[in-house]
Amino acid sequence: MLADRTRLIAASGTAKARAAAKAAGICGQATIDLTAGEIWSDLSPTIREGALDAVRSGLNRYSDTIGSLDLRLELARKVSHDTGQTYGCDEIAVTTGAKQALFNAAMVLLNPGDEVIIPAPYWSTFPAQALLAGARPVHVDTKPTGFVARAREIEAAVTDTTRAIVVNTPNNPTGTVYDTATLSAIADLALRRDLWIIFDECYATFVHNGLTHHSIVALVPEMRSRTVIVNGFSKSLALTGWRIGYLAAPKAVVAAVAALQSHTTSNPNVIAQQAVLHHLIHDDGSFETQLQERLKATREIGLEELARLTRIAPPRADGGFYFYLDLAPLLGTTNGTISSQMARATVDGLLARAGVAAVTGHAFGDPTGLRLSYGVDAHLVKEGCARLVTQIERFEEILISEAINS
Repeated sequence: MLADRTRLIAASGTAKARAAAKAAGICGQATIDLTAGEIWSDLSPTIREGALDAVRSGLNRYSDTIGSLDLRLELARKVSHDTGQTYGCDEIAVTTGAKQALFNAAMVLLNPGDEVIIPAPYWSTFPAQALLAGARPVHVDTKPTGFVARAREIEAAVTDTTRAIVVNTPNNPTGTVYDTATLSAIADLALRRDLWIIFDECYATFVHNGLTHHSIVALVPEMRSRTVIVNGFSKSLALTGWRIGYLAAPKAVVAAVAALQSHTTSNPNVIAQQAVLHHLIHDDGSFETQLQERLKATREIGLEELARLTRIAPPRADGGFYFYLDLAPLLGTTNGTISSQMARATVDGLLARAGVAAVTGHAFGDPTGLRLSYGVDAHLVKEGCARLVTQIERFEEILISEAINS
Protein backbone atom coordinates (compact mmCIF):
# COMPACT_ATOMS: atom_id res chain seq x y z
CA MET A 1 0.00 0.00 0.00
CA LEU A 2 2.77 2.44 0.93
CA ALA A 3 5.65 3.56 -1.25
CA ASP A 4 8.70 1.31 -1.16
CA ARG A 5 10.86 4.11 0.25
CA THR A 6 8.92 4.02 3.51
CA ARG A 7 10.56 0.68 4.26
CA LEU A 8 13.99 2.32 4.11
CA ILE A 9 13.51 4.53 7.14
CA ALA A 10 12.02 4.53 10.61
CA ALA A 11 11.10 7.37 12.91
CA SER A 12 14.08 9.20 14.40
CA GLY A 13 15.48 7.36 17.42
CA THR A 14 15.99 10.64 19.26
CA ALA A 15 12.40 11.67 18.53
CA LYS A 16 11.19 8.30 19.82
CA ALA A 17 13.16 8.75 23.03
CA ARG A 18 11.71 12.24 23.57
CA ALA A 19 8.19 10.94 22.99
CA ALA A 20 8.70 8.04 25.39
CA ALA A 21 9.99 10.38 28.09
CA LYS A 22 6.97 12.67 27.67
CA ALA A 23 4.60 9.72 27.79
CA ALA A 24 6.20 8.51 31.03
CA GLY A 25 5.72 11.96 32.54
CA ILE A 26 2.06 12.05 31.50
CA CYS A 27 1.58 8.67 33.17
CA GLY A 28 3.04 10.05 36.38
CA GLN A 29 6.29 8.10 36.36
CA ALA A 30 9.15 9.82 38.19
CA THR A 31 11.52 9.81 35.24
CA ILE A 32 14.38 12.25 34.72
CA ASP A 33 14.45 13.20 31.05
CA LEU A 34 17.97 13.51 29.61
CA THR A 35 16.93 12.89 25.99
CA ALA A 36 16.79 16.51 24.91
CA GLY A 37 18.67 17.52 21.78
CA GLU A 38 18.09 21.10 22.80
CA ILE A 39 18.93 23.61 25.51
CA TRP A 40 16.30 24.67 27.99
CA SER A 41 16.60 28.44 27.83
CA ASP A 42 14.68 31.67 27.43
CA LEU A 43 14.92 33.54 24.14
CA SER A 44 17.72 35.91 23.32
CA PRO A 45 16.40 39.49 23.69
CA THR A 46 17.52 40.26 20.15
CA ILE A 47 15.54 37.31 18.78
CA ARG A 48 12.45 38.39 20.68
CA GLU A 49 12.80 42.00 19.52
CA GLY A 50 13.29 40.97 15.90
CA ALA A 51 10.25 38.69 15.92
CA LEU A 52 8.01 41.32 17.52
CA ASP A 53 9.19 43.96 15.07
CA ALA A 54 8.33 41.61 12.21
CA VAL A 55 4.82 41.06 13.57
CA ARG A 56 4.25 44.76 14.17
CA SER A 57 5.36 45.61 10.64
CA GLY A 58 2.90 43.09 9.18
CA LEU A 59 5.54 40.80 7.72
CA ASN A 60 3.41 37.97 6.36
CA ARG A 61 4.31 37.38 2.72
CA TYR A 62 6.66 35.00 0.95
CA SER A 63 10.35 35.74 0.99
CA ASP A 64 12.71 34.37 -1.63
CA THR A 65 12.52 30.58 -1.65
CA ILE A 66 15.93 30.17 0.01
CA GLY A 67 15.51 33.07 2.42
CA SER A 68 15.37 36.86 2.29
CA LEU A 69 18.23 38.61 0.54
CA ASP A 70 19.10 40.60 3.68
CA LEU A 71 19.42 37.45 5.77
CA ARG A 72 21.48 35.65 3.15
CA LEU A 73 23.83 38.64 2.95
CA GLU A 74 24.34 38.57 6.72
CA LEU A 75 24.88 34.82 6.69
CA ALA A 76 27.37 35.17 3.83
CA ARG A 77 29.31 37.63 6.01
CA LYS A 78 29.20 35.20 8.92
CA VAL A 79 30.39 32.23 6.85
CA SER A 80 33.09 34.37 5.24
CA HIS A 81 34.32 35.36 8.70
CA ASP A 82 34.22 31.78 9.98
CA THR A 83 36.04 30.26 7.01
CA GLY A 84 38.35 33.05 5.88
CA GLN A 85 36.89 32.61 2.38
CA THR A 86 34.57 35.04 0.61
CA TYR A 87 31.00 33.79 0.24
CA GLY A 88 28.23 35.63 -1.59
CA CYS A 89 24.49 35.59 -0.98
CA ASP A 90 24.07 33.27 -3.98
CA GLU A 91 26.13 30.67 -2.09
CA ILE A 92 23.76 30.63 0.91
CA ALA A 93 20.39 28.91 1.29
CA VAL A 94 18.22 29.45 4.36
CA THR A 95 16.25 26.33 5.30
CA THR A 96 13.59 25.12 7.70
CA GLY A 97 16.16 23.96 10.23
CA ALA A 98 19.56 22.41 9.56
CA LYS A 99 17.84 19.07 8.97
CA GLN A 100 16.31 20.44 5.76
CA ALA A 101 19.71 21.78 4.73
CA LEU A 102 21.09 18.25 5.05
CA PHE A 103 18.14 16.78 3.17
CA ASN A 104 18.59 19.31 0.37
CA ALA A 105 22.28 18.45 0.14
CA ALA A 106 21.52 14.74 -0.09
CA MET A 107 18.90 15.24 -2.77
CA VAL A 108 20.96 17.49 -5.04
CA LEU A 109 24.32 15.71 -4.66
CA LEU A 110 23.52 12.00 -4.48
CA ASN A 111 22.39 9.68 -7.25
CA PRO A 112 20.79 6.27 -6.76
CA GLY A 113 23.57 3.76 -6.20
CA ASP A 114 26.06 6.30 -4.84
CA GLU A 115 27.76 5.54 -1.54
CA VAL A 116 28.08 7.99 1.34
CA ILE A 117 30.62 7.41 4.09
CA ILE A 118 29.17 8.16 7.52
CA PRO A 119 31.34 7.65 10.62
CA ALA A 120 29.61 5.71 13.40
CA PRO A 121 28.21 6.39 15.94
CA TYR A 122 26.18 8.82 13.83
CA TRP A 123 23.15 11.05 14.08
CA SER A 124 20.42 8.82 12.65
CA THR A 125 19.22 11.40 10.12
CA PHE A 126 22.45 11.13 8.10
CA PRO A 127 21.88 7.56 6.82
CA ALA A 128 18.11 8.04 6.59
CA GLN A 129 18.45 10.95 4.20
CA ALA A 130 21.06 9.15 2.12
CA LEU A 131 18.63 6.25 1.74
CA LEU A 132 15.83 8.61 0.71
CA ALA A 133 18.10 9.94 -2.03
CA GLY A 134 18.66 6.38 -3.25
CA ALA A 135 22.24 6.25 -1.99
CA ARG A 136 23.85 3.66 0.28
CA PRO A 137 25.26 4.65 3.69
CA VAL A 138 28.66 3.11 4.42
CA HIS A 139 29.61 3.27 8.08
CA VAL A 140 33.13 3.54 9.45
CA ASP A 141 33.42 2.45 13.08
CA THR A 142 35.17 5.12 15.17
CA LYS A 143 35.14 3.30 18.51
CA PRO A 144 38.66 1.88 18.03
CA THR A 145 40.00 5.39 17.34
CA GLY A 146 38.38 7.20 20.25
CA PHE A 147 35.30 8.20 18.25
CA VAL A 148 37.41 10.15 15.74
CA ALA A 149 37.05 9.24 12.06
CA ARG A 150 40.60 8.84 10.72
CA ALA A 151 41.30 9.42 7.04
CA ARG A 152 43.02 6.03 6.79
CA GLU A 153 39.89 4.12 7.85
CA ILE A 154 37.66 6.33 5.70
CA GLU A 155 39.83 5.76 2.62
CA ALA A 156 39.66 2.00 3.16
CA ALA A 157 35.88 2.30 2.75
CA VAL A 158 36.04 4.39 -0.45
CA THR A 159 34.98 2.65 -3.66
CA ASP A 160 34.38 3.73 -7.24
CA THR A 161 30.80 4.62 -6.29
CA THR A 162 31.64 6.74 -3.23
CA ARG A 163 30.25 10.25 -3.67
CA ALA A 164 30.53 12.01 -0.31
CA ILE A 165 31.80 11.90 3.26
CA VAL A 166 29.75 13.24 6.17
CA VAL A 167 31.86 15.09 8.74
CA ASN A 168 30.07 16.13 11.94
CA THR A 169 32.15 18.12 14.42
CA PRO A 170 31.53 18.69 17.27
CA ASN A 171 29.89 15.32 16.94
CA ASN A 172 26.40 14.24 17.86
CA PRO A 173 26.19 11.90 19.76
CA THR A 174 29.78 11.41 20.95
CA GLY A 175 30.87 15.00 21.58
CA THR A 176 34.11 14.44 19.67
CA VAL A 177 35.83 17.55 18.30
CA TYR A 178 37.98 16.89 15.24
CA ASP A 179 41.47 18.39 15.34
CA THR A 180 43.21 20.19 12.49
CA ALA A 181 45.34 17.20 11.48
CA THR A 182 42.29 14.94 11.20
CA LEU A 183 40.27 17.44 9.18
CA SER A 184 43.19 18.26 6.89
CA ALA A 185 43.75 14.56 6.19
CA ILE A 186 40.06 14.04 5.38
CA ALA A 187 40.15 17.09 3.09
CA ASP A 188 43.21 15.72 1.31
CA LEU A 189 41.40 12.42 0.79
CA ALA A 190 38.33 14.17 -0.60
CA LEU A 191 40.43 16.19 -3.03
CA ARG A 192 42.39 13.16 -4.21
CA ARG A 193 39.31 11.00 -4.69
CA ASP A 194 37.01 13.77 -6.01
CA LEU A 195 34.52 13.50 -3.14
CA TRP A 196 32.08 15.92 -1.59
CA ILE A 197 32.23 16.79 2.10
CA ILE A 198 28.96 17.43 3.91
CA PHE A 199 30.22 19.38 6.89
CA ASP A 200 27.74 19.57 9.78
CA GLU A 201 28.91 22.10 12.37
CA CYS A 202 25.63 22.74 14.20
CA TYR A 203 27.35 22.39 17.60
CA ALA A 204 30.30 24.63 16.71
CA THR A 205 29.69 27.12 19.53
CA PHE A 206 29.92 24.45 22.24
CA VAL A 207 33.52 23.28 22.58
CA HIS A 208 35.21 22.43 25.88
CA ASN A 209 38.50 21.31 27.43
CA GLY A 210 40.41 24.15 25.78
CA LEU A 211 39.72 22.79 22.30
CA THR A 212 38.71 24.80 19.22
CA HIS A 213 36.24 24.12 16.44
CA HIS A 214 37.79 24.34 12.97
CA SER A 215 36.07 24.70 9.62
CA ILE A 216 37.41 22.29 7.01
CA VAL A 217 37.20 25.07 4.42
CA ALA A 218 39.29 27.38 6.59
CA LEU A 219 41.96 24.72 6.97
CA VAL A 220 42.00 23.66 3.33
CA PRO A 221 40.64 26.45 1.10
CA GLU A 222 40.71 24.14 -1.93
CA MET A 223 37.78 22.32 -0.30
CA ARG A 224 35.52 25.32 -0.82
CA SER A 225 34.30 23.94 -4.16
CA ARG A 226 33.73 20.43 -2.71
CA THR A 227 32.05 21.26 0.62
CA VAL A 228 28.50 21.89 1.77
CA ILE A 229 28.61 23.61 5.15
CA VAL A 230 25.49 23.01 7.25
CA ASN A 231 24.64 25.06 10.32
CA GLY A 232 21.71 26.67 12.07
CA PHE A 233 20.48 28.46 15.16
CA SER A 234 18.56 25.68 16.91
CA LYS A 235 21.50 24.84 19.17
CA SER A 236 23.54 28.04 19.37
CA LEU A 237 20.53 30.23 20.22
CA ALA A 238 18.32 27.54 21.81
CA LEU A 239 15.78 27.97 19.00
CA THR A 240 14.88 24.38 18.14
CA GLY A 241 11.21 25.15 17.61
CA TRP A 242 11.82 28.10 15.30
CA ARG A 243 13.38 25.95 12.54
CA ILE A 244 15.99 28.20 10.94
CA GLY A 245 19.07 26.60 9.42
CA TYR A 246 21.26 27.27 6.43
CA LEU A 247 23.83 25.82 4.11
CA ALA A 248 26.79 27.39 2.36
CA ALA A 249 27.92 25.79 -0.89
CA PRO A 250 29.02 26.50 -4.46
CA LYS A 251 26.54 28.50 -6.55
CA ALA A 252 25.45 25.52 -8.64
CA VAL A 253 24.55 23.58 -5.49
CA VAL A 254 22.59 26.50 -4.04
CA ALA A 255 20.74 26.99 -7.33
CA ALA A 256 19.72 23.33 -7.30
CA VAL A 257 18.67 23.63 -3.64
CA ALA A 258 16.53 26.65 -4.52
CA ALA A 259 14.73 24.67 -7.22
CA LEU A 260 14.20 21.71 -4.88
CA GLN A 261 13.02 23.82 -1.96
CA SER A 262 10.55 25.66 -4.20
CA HIS A 263 8.69 22.34 -4.54
CA THR A 264 8.96 21.23 -0.90
CA THR A 265 8.62 23.88 1.82
CA SER A 266 9.24 27.07 -0.17
CA ASN A 267 10.71 29.76 2.10
CA PRO A 268 11.37 29.28 5.82
CA ASN A 269 9.11 31.10 8.29
CA VAL A 270 9.48 34.84 7.63
CA ILE A 271 9.03 35.87 11.27
CA ALA A 272 11.84 33.54 12.33
CA GLN A 273 14.00 34.78 9.45
CA GLN A 274 13.53 38.38 10.53
CA ALA A 275 14.26 37.52 14.15
CA VAL A 276 17.56 35.86 13.21
CA LEU A 277 18.47 38.74 10.91
CA HIS A 278 17.84 41.22 13.74
CA HIS A 279 20.03 39.12 16.01
CA LEU A 280 22.89 38.94 13.52
CA ILE A 281 22.87 42.72 13.08
CA HIS A 282 22.40 43.79 16.70
CA ASP A 283 23.84 40.96 18.79
CA ASP A 284 26.73 41.79 21.12
CA GLY A 285 27.55 38.16 21.92
CA SER A 286 26.30 38.34 25.51
CA PHE A 287 23.46 35.83 25.12
CA GLU A 288 25.68 33.19 23.53
CA THR A 289 28.29 33.74 26.24
CA GLN A 290 25.71 33.31 29.01
CA LEU A 291 24.38 30.16 27.35
CA GLN A 292 27.86 28.71 27.00
CA GLU A 293 28.75 29.53 30.60
CA ARG A 294 25.57 27.92 31.87
CA LEU A 295 26.24 24.77 29.87
CA LYS A 296 29.83 24.73 31.06
CA ALA A 297 28.69 24.78 34.69
CA THR A 298 26.10 22.06 34.10
CA ARG A 299 28.65 19.96 32.25
CA GLU A 300 30.98 20.13 35.24
CA ILE A 301 28.18 19.04 37.56
CA GLY A 302 27.41 16.04 35.38
CA LEU A 303 31.06 15.08 34.94
CA GLU A 304 31.58 15.23 38.69
CA GLU A 305 28.90 12.56 39.12
CA LEU A 306 30.10 10.46 36.17
CA ALA A 307 33.69 10.55 37.46
CA ARG A 308 32.57 7.99 40.06
CA LEU A 309 32.23 5.36 37.32
CA THR A 310 34.68 2.50 37.69
CA ARG A 311 33.23 -0.16 35.40
CA ILE A 312 33.18 1.96 32.26
CA ALA A 313 35.16 5.02 31.20
CA PRO A 314 33.72 8.43 32.09
CA PRO A 315 32.94 10.52 29.00
CA ARG A 316 35.25 13.23 27.65
CA ALA A 317 32.38 15.44 26.47
CA ASP A 318 34.66 17.68 24.42
CA GLY A 319 31.89 19.30 22.38
CA GLY A 320 28.16 19.79 22.09
CA PHE A 321 26.04 19.23 25.18
CA TYR A 322 25.97 15.46 25.51
CA PHE A 323 27.67 12.84 27.63
CA TYR A 324 28.22 9.67 25.60
CA LEU A 325 28.79 6.45 27.53
CA ASP A 326 30.23 3.31 25.99
CA LEU A 327 28.66 0.43 27.92
CA ALA A 328 30.43 -2.28 25.92
CA PRO A 329 32.98 -3.06 28.70
CA LEU A 330 30.11 -3.45 31.14
CA LEU A 331 28.20 -5.84 28.91
CA GLY A 332 31.42 -7.66 28.13
CA THR A 333 31.62 -8.88 31.74
CA THR A 334 28.91 -11.40 30.96
CA ASN A 335 29.53 -14.80 29.39
CA GLY A 336 30.28 -14.39 25.71
CA THR A 337 28.92 -11.71 23.42
CA ILE A 338 25.31 -10.59 23.14
CA SER A 339 23.28 -9.59 20.13
CA SER A 340 22.43 -6.03 19.21
CA GLN A 341 18.83 -6.62 20.25
CA MET A 342 19.85 -8.00 23.63
CA ALA A 343 22.29 -5.15 24.19
CA ARG A 344 19.58 -2.63 23.45
CA ALA A 345 17.15 -4.35 25.78
CA THR A 346 19.78 -4.43 28.51
CA VAL A 347 20.47 -0.70 28.16
CA ASP A 348 16.73 -0.04 28.24
CA GLY A 349 16.50 -2.09 31.42
CA LEU A 350 19.35 -0.15 32.98
CA LEU A 351 17.58 3.14 32.25
CA ALA A 352 14.28 1.81 33.62
CA ARG A 353 15.92 0.77 36.88
CA ALA A 354 17.56 4.17 37.20
CA GLY A 355 14.37 6.06 36.34
CA VAL A 356 16.21 7.99 33.64
CA ALA A 357 15.18 8.65 30.04
CA ALA A 358 18.07 8.89 27.58
CA VAL A 359 18.78 8.02 23.97
CA THR A 360 20.22 4.55 23.57
CA GLY A 361 23.06 4.06 21.15
CA HIS A 362 20.87 1.87 18.95
CA ALA A 363 19.63 5.13 17.42
CA PHE A 364 23.23 5.95 16.48
CA GLY A 365 24.27 2.56 15.12
CA ASP A 366 25.88 1.62 18.44
CA PRO A 367 23.65 -0.67 20.57
CA THR A 368 25.95 -0.46 23.59
CA GLY A 369 26.11 3.34 23.64
CA LEU A 370 24.09 5.82 25.67
CA ARG A 371 23.62 9.57 25.09
CA LEU A 372 22.73 11.86 27.99
CA SER A 373 21.88 15.52 27.42
CA TYR A 374 23.05 18.21 29.80
CA GLY A 375 21.07 20.93 28.03
CA VAL A 376 18.40 20.64 30.74
CA ASP A 377 18.33 22.09 34.26
CA ALA A 378 21.44 21.40 36.32
CA HIS A 379 19.62 19.64 39.17
CA LEU A 380 18.14 17.14 36.70
CA VAL A 381 21.57 16.46 35.21
CA LYS A 382 23.07 15.91 38.65
CA GLU A 383 20.31 13.58 39.84
CA GLY A 384 20.03 11.71 36.55
CA CYS A 385 23.76 11.08 36.31
CA ALA A 386 23.91 10.05 39.96
CA ARG A 387 21.13 7.50 39.45
CA LEU A 388 22.81 6.04 36.40
CA VAL A 389 26.16 5.73 38.12
CA THR A 390 24.53 3.86 40.99
CA GLN A 391 22.86 1.39 38.63
CA ILE A 392 25.96 0.91 36.47
CA GLU A 393 28.14 0.23 39.48
CA ARG A 394 25.56 -2.32 40.71
CA PHE A 395 25.15 -3.86 37.28
CA GLU A 396 24.57 -7.60 37.41
CA GLU A 397 24.02 -10.34 34.87
CA ILE A 398 20.37 -10.47 35.86
CA LEU A 399 19.82 -7.55 33.52
CA ILE A 400 21.02 -9.68 30.63
CA SER A 401 18.68 -12.44 31.72
CA GLU A 402 15.80 -9.97 31.86
CA ALA A 403 16.66 -8.81 28.36
CA ILE A 404 16.73 -12.36 27.00
CA ASN A 405 13.38 -13.22 28.56
CA SER A 406 11.61 -9.96 27.68
